[in-house]
Amino acid sequence: MRETEVVIAGAGPTGLMLACELALAGVETLVVERLPRRIEQTKGGAIQPRTAELLELRGLLEPIERRTLAREPVGGHFALLPVQLNCTPWDTRHPHPIAIPQWEVEEVLEERATGLGVEVVRDAPVTAVEQGDGVVVTAGDQRIRARYLVACDGGHSTVRKLLDAPFPGRPGTYTAILADIRMSSVSDLVPSKIGHISDLVREVDGHWVMLVPLGGDRYRFTGGEPTEVSRETPVAFEEIAGALRVVYGDETVLAEIENASRFSDATRQVESYRVGQVFFAGDAAHIHPPLGGQGLNLGVQDAFNLGWKLAAVLQERAPDSLLDTYHAERQPVGAQVLHHTAAQRVLASPRIDEDVRALRDIFMDLMRLPDANRHLAGLMSGLALSYDLPGDHPLVGHRVPDLDLGDVRLSSLFRSGQAVLLDLAGVLPPDLDATRAKPVPGLPAALLIRPDGYVSWATDDTPDLEALTVALKIHNRYV
Repeated sequence: MRETEVVIAGAGPTGLMLACELALAGVETLVVERLPRRIEQTKGGAIQPRTAELLELRGLLEPIERRTLAREPVGGHFALLPVQLNCTPWDTRHPHPIAIPQWEVEEVLEERATGLGVEVVRDAPVTAVEQGDGVVVTAGDQRIRARYLVACDGGHSTVRKLLDAPFPGRPGTYTAILADIRMSSVSDLVPSKIGHISDLVREVDGHWVMLVPLGGDRYRFTGGEPTEVSRETPVAFEEIAGALRVVYGDETVLAEIENASRFSDATRQVESYRVGQVFFAGDAAHIHPPLGGQGLNLGVQDAFNLGWKLAAVLQERAPDSLLDTYHAERQPVGAQVLHHTAAQRVLASPRIDEDVRALRDIFMDLMRLPDANRHLAGLMSGLALSYDLPGDHPLVGHRVPDLDLGDVRLSSLFRSGQAVLLDLAGVLPPDLDATRAKPVPGLPAALLIRPDGYVSWATDDTPDLEALTVALKIHNRYV
């Protein structure tokens, strides 16, 4: 029987990001994946601004940006409506979503994870999970004993089913096709570049299609038709070819389907993100309509939240109860995404009627108001996210923008995966390992920022060193 500290089920973006975080902290980690090889399907095609900020904390954004698709520098969207969301009021260096196929993100993350010593075992589906003093996982022909298991194995999570973990919600109201395709000819109606999403979507006679140009004759096709089709039904060539003719004209001719799958707008969330020694993250914890590019980003952010906490407990710098804060912090975030994607489902419905058109018109007027646009931009980008953390300072629980601190940027201080202690007014004892810089308007005299980029302690004057010492012990190995 193999032994490790953490087993991760699933080698998608969530599982691989978590593996990177754990390995960076020195935690022995094994990833098991049911598929024998990575599927090179575009799938989740956007990285939101807050996820870009988090990736930059670990030096992962640059290798990802080298693989991105050419995209106009336009804002995000809410419900596919033709009003750009403006993230610049949120003081970010990454105000626009980044276009990149999901499998390319996975390649970058797996390269980093394996470089840090993580082993990824493919063709190893999980078939059994036993809990006791830790967990024993059967995956493929291996039995693995670990302290913890993290299920990152998707919306149809085997781990969730094996544990009979409740996954309440509602089934989908429609099914749609997602495919990477090649075309032999296109009409002038077919988009030639990636701009705002509202320019990529067309609806004709009940057929709706979103075409994203991937370069050359390749496109990502997302679309549906009036009839209901089971998710398990294979996608036929004529389904896509016919939709393209209806929506873009007879001169738009499908040449090849590289890969294709179906999805629905089902909405569900696991009742508890922790069941004993097992945690759920990414689509294993929550599924929702694929509106606004939320899925990949929500999962990666789950990983950033859980990774440092598992490391702190495994290395006996924090009690096991710290792991309960994973559910306390991330479950409301997931619930909020389910809530606003449900609202978007109404506004973006392919079965639009006169009443919905009127609602869309009024909503677009509201989106053009700066305060409303800022609110929705913060919601969709993740930049507005804050946690309800203990502490008296109003900045506790909030993200800090990537500031220039003299010769360095704040983001560069997080490469090791540890928290960052800033002394901006000379109020901390000189023997503390802190980054010392000049005062920054709007920031306190001193603050401690968690490994996932959220403030966990701050002071405007003489610090409470006892509270700071407790926080440092949890977040940093040098105490």
